[in-house]
Amino acid sequence: MVQSLSHFIAICSDSIGETAEAVVQATMRQFDLPNTEIKRYMNVRDEEELRQMMEEVAERGGLVAYTLALPELREAIKEEAVRLNVRVVDVMGPMMQAVADTFNNDPFEKPGLLHRMDEPYFKRVEAMDFAVQYDDGKDVSAILKADIILLGVSRISKTPLSMFLAHKGYKTVNYPLVPELTPPAQLYERLEGKIFGLTINAEHLLKIRSERLKVMGLPNNAQYASMERIQEELAYANRIFGELGCPVIDVTDKAIEETAGLILNDLLR
Repeated sequence: MVQSLSHFIAICSDSIGETAEAVVQATMRQFDLPNTEIKRYMNVRDEEELRQMMEEVAERGGLVAYTLALPELREAIKEEAVRLNVRVVDVMGPMMQAVADTFNNDPFEKPGLLHRMDEPYFKRVEAMDFAVQYDDGKDVSAILKADIILLGVSRISKTPLSMFLAHKGYKTVNYPLVPELTPPAQLYERLEGKIFGLTINAEHLLKIRSERLKVMGLPNNAQYASMERIQEELAYANRIFGELGCPVIDVTDKAIEETAGLILNDLLR
């Protein structure tokens, strides 16, 4: 007998399931449902494998979010949903049907097209390598090579935001702003539209830094996590943002995806 958590959501895909999981994760942020397990079933390509998955979901009282390109698997999961009384959600199907109906065009119905090794794929890989190589101001010369430059104080989520944007195909470099260090001269070399300043509520940053010190086993009374120091750093950062004339985004309580969306909307405007 499988031991069930309070809530169980299965991701079923004939590829890697990234699209369906992103939708599920975004949805779950709207609910207070602790102890929820989200499990991916990837590369599902035959009906027997699909049936086994559905039986596990039924036993655990869960639901399924699926992205299946093959028509036979899409039909099979609907049949299993009726047989086992399991709720299933077709993440990609309605959009595919809408495109087909509107533009009078049939889908390829091939699994894994999102992750095929084409030009956009290699662009993402190159951007990811760039973000890792030049993370946290390792080489200021990267500023002139970047599509996006992120500026902000320590522990404001510059690195994860850089990686997220890189996954979208944008070469992103981030540089920490510290009152004791003069910003790189490259930032002032006509980079309008590429630079974005990140700021945050001081009390929120205090909690983040205090937790960081705790994880590292350091005393929580270090200057790094003092309100006076944090306010000094944020004020300094805002002064630099003003000098550069760049957009400033308050990341307090924002998900990485939300901040990235604001940046890309501004960048592509």
